[in-house]
Amino acid sequence: MDIPQSASGRIVILGASCRAAAASAAAAGLEVYAADLFGDLDLRAASFRVVESYPADLAAAAAAFPPAPWLFTGALENHPDLIAAISHERFLAGCRPEAIRQVRDPDQLASSVRRIGLAFPDTRRDPDGLPADGSWLVKPLRSAGGHGIRPWRGAAEAARHGGLPDGPIWQQRLTGQSWSVAYLLTPGGGRLLGLTRQFIGRRWCGAGPFAYSGSITAAPHPDSSPQVRQLRRLGDLLAGTFGLRGLVGVDLLRDRWNQLHVLEVNPRPTASMELFERAIGGSLIAAHLAACGMPQPSRPRDRDPRPGSWAKAILFSDRPLSIDEAVVTGLQAAAACPPDGWPRLADIPRPPSAISAGRPVCTLFAHGETPQAAWRRLRQRVAAVASALRRAAQPASRRCAGSGSATYCIR
Repeated sequence: MDIPQSASGRIVILGASCRAAAASAAAAGLEVYAADLFGDLDLRAASFRVVESYPADLAAAAAAFPPAPWLFTGALENHPDLIAAISHERFLAGCRPEAIRQVRDPDQLASSVRRIGLAFPDTRRDPDGLPADGSWLVKPLRSAGGHGIRPWRGAAEAARHGGLPDGPIWQQRLTGQSWSVAYLLTPGGGRLLGLTRQFIGRRWCGAGPFAYSGSITAAPHPDSSPQVRQLRRLGDLLAGTFGLRGLVGVDLLRDRWNQLHVLEVNPRPTASMELFERAIGGSLIAAHLAACGMPQPSRPRDRDPRPGSWAKAILFSDRPLSIDEAVVTGLQAAAACPPDGWPRLADIPRPPSAISAGRPVCTLFAHGETPQAAWRRLRQRVAAVASALRRAAQPASRRCAGSGSATYCIR
């Protein structure tokens, strides 16, 4: 579908969580319409809808928005048929459904990356003959954020995964460091934007064992290093062989011998990419739209770059939590922007609402001159906000002295 002239200056964003992409698009000067699962207060810069049934309600939400191109965020890549249906009605700024199906097929992806010298974990479609000692993982074929991944323990796990769409896959469990690489892909090839170290299953975030918990930007590698040469080949493969376009992320594992193992491709803007925006001060969504054939927005909003190391963490609730106005006031105080204009906290839930144990509450950010400094500051902020939320969940008589709400506790 062509871009309608009446859609100039607008963008529709759909996915499980749209906050980061919506903020980036708004900074590019675009009028934003968004629909996701949360409707966090951070989406106040957009015209938004909260969907009750994900992803089934996204098509109806999109139909209610005015004419405009659209892009998707995670984990909508698991639903290429829905992407195709919405794209019949409005221009898709992103990867085409047929390309998504191919790159999300572990067999096709494995054979392609191995041809260019990268590794891919041994992956099976059934568990026959596999040891049930945890040395293999059972994973949903349609996955995002680490949800549903468990060590393979045999028949007991088989029963838990029997109803998954398209069935699960079994993958050899590797040890090493979890990384994510960000690309901007065009018909001319892949541009490597940077690397982040991923936080997976971090207990200090309250996350489950395999849940994505955040990221920290990595120091740049020399262009001549073997790893960077491999990653550039990977970007060209994704742009050429698979025909992916725009912002694309790849989850990797680096083992103790520095071998890179490709785990999966996320054919859309990913959660870690907003860290690069904070470093460069621009809008990656503007670059994404240009890579997908859309004209550059004409009214960008200035955003101060802040080089150095950036880190983010997703804080999960360790108990049922009621979000009221007092809790939100405290979170907004914690989000207060330093002089660079970048908030310290995002994804503020909308009151009144209830968050069950194990679900995400908010996202925290920290900056440092080095990765170690950013890491320490992030840990401190997560601990402070988590402690304040625990106090807010207690009866009023047990909250911190002198305070009738959670506001006093969150700094």
